[in-house]
Amino acid sequence: MDAVETLNRTLFLILNATPATPHWLVVSGILIADYAILLVPAMLVALWLTGADERRALAVRACLAGLLALGVNQLIGLTWYHPRPFASATGHTFLAHVPDSSFPSDHVTLLSAVAFTFLYGGKRGIGLLAVFVDIAVAWARIFVGVHWPLDMIGAAIVAWSTYVVSSPLWRLGGMALTRALIALYRKVLAVPIELRWLRP
Repeated sequence: MDAVETLNRTLFLILNATPATPHWLVVSGILIADYAILLVPAMLVALWLTGADERRALAVRACLAGLLALGVNQLIGLTWYHPRPFASATGHTFLAHVPDSSFPSDHVTLLSAVAFTFLYGGKRGIGLLAVFVDIAVAWARIFVGVHWPLDMIGAAIVAWSTYVVSSPLWRLGGMALTRALIALYRKVLAVPIELRWLRP
């Protein structure tokens, strides 16, 4: 375990920004670390609004996979505390964060779950976009000093495992849930759908 922690700290110090890092790069890292996660709801909404029932089912599945993976993260955090870099006086921190458990990263868990769902669902374009954002966020949150590298590996493992474990449940009731949500969508947004502002 000591060897793993040593590797974790070494990789962190290689990737972590310092006071000598160019200001524009630090600002870019902060923006990516804080706001790139907003692309997740944007991608899900875009998939829902521009697609047929198959694409909407994929959006629902990605949303559920992400929420379930985040639930697993909460359980891990409740049972095992791993301090963030700034809580163990390691490196430099450029983003304010509560000193809760660092492992695994919620941001990267959510992005990874969505990316896995898109890729396994055959949507290569939006899946690769999610992977690109996922990698950028993983880098940024280490760069600004709020996560360790192994937090990102753990996040990807949690996301993939959750997707695999939940697959049988999706096969049992996923399409029924999607049809119910589509019916609700068509009822609640009937007026803009009739005006052709939205797809039915």
